Amino acid sequence: MPKLHLGTIGWSYNFWKGNFYPAKTASKDFLSYYASQFNTVEVDSTFYRIPTQQTIQNWAAQTPEDFLFALKFPQLITHIKMLKNCQPETETFLNRVAFLEQKIGPLLLQFPLTFTAQHFADLADYIQKLPKNHRYVVEVRNKSWLTPEFYSLLRENGVALAWTDNAIMAEVREVTGAFLYIRWEGTRQTVNGTLGKLEIDKTADLTLWAEKLKPFLSKTEVFGYFAKYYSGFPPKDISTLSALIDTQPKAGDQAKQLLSSYF
Repeated sequence: MPKLHLGTIGWSYNFWKGNFYPAKTASKDFLSYYASQFNTVEVDSTFYRIPTQQTIQNWAAQTPEDFLFALKFPQLITHIKMLKNCQPETETFLNRVAFLEQKIGPLLLQFPLTFTAQHFADLADYIQKLPKNHRYVVEVRNKSWLTPEFYSLLRENGVALAWTDNAIMAEVREVTGAFLYIRWEGTRQTVNGTLGKLEIDKTADLTLWAEKLKPFLSKTEVFGYFAKYYSGFPPKDISTLSALIDTQPKAGDQAKQLLSSYF
């Protein structure tokens, strides 16, 4: 059954106490409270280090059965080695997150601006060797990737291209996987992100997003994650988008026809 999964990028934010987390919530209880409100989260910390087995199992224990964790591949793989000679690190990462069992959501390969299409062969080789028992997402930030060959590579391997709302790749909306993955990233130049409150009202933008996403929801799963630099307060963004999607009209026949080639 197609389903909408909306969450934030990270959850361990003390500056959300008193406005999202109850004021007296201990940091060790953030995740369990978060999971009582939302059905997914994108884990940003795995980008910096691979968590221990105990940490992974603690995450699983603090969340409901239907909760899903999307996780970033480590930067050692995507940013430092740029997919070269990183099979041991890849195996360690995948073996570790496997302790989430049925709570594993999409796994995100996020690449830096310096990762250009000159690495096409490296990317092709890497994703073709990934185990097929996970859902994978690729986010690129260099526009040299925006070619039919790149989209075909992702489609042939069932890898989703991340849709992003940022200043770099805001208009890339190719559908390459069996699910959608959206990241509302925003920009650090205009949003502080650590004030624990809404800094920019994104209702107008999210109204447009609701219109874009509504037709897909009858066809496939949609995963979407808000960064603290989008509006300043991701929990509010989730609430706003959820309400807007619920009030949008159902997809018409024309939209369904356009989507039929993908799903």
